[in-house]
Amino acid sequence: MSTYITLLNWTDQGIRNIKESPDRLDAARKAVKDAGGDLGEVYLTMGAYDLVAVSTFPNDEAAATFALGVGSGGNVRSTTLKAFPESEYRKIIAALR
Repeated sequence: MSTYITLLNWTDQGIRNIKESPDRLDAARKAVKDAGGDLGEVYLTMGAYDLVAVSTFPNDEAAATFALGVGSGGNVRSTTLKAFPESEYRKIIAALR
């Protein structure tokens, strides 16, 4: 499983319907699970992004399919980052010559 960090901003539509946001999050959590992943922590944030989510997916294709599906709802725009845990980071750096 790979880890992904997603930075989200509400669109005009998403903020107009902000009271539905918890229900949309519940639906997203189910969609991640249906894709074989896990939606871990989700944070409401202040600053450049409205939300930050940490998720895991079995592969990049499942993560991309989920991200495109959520984006097509029109309530959020997202930037997704593939995250490498420290053990993989160390392995990648050690492979440099």
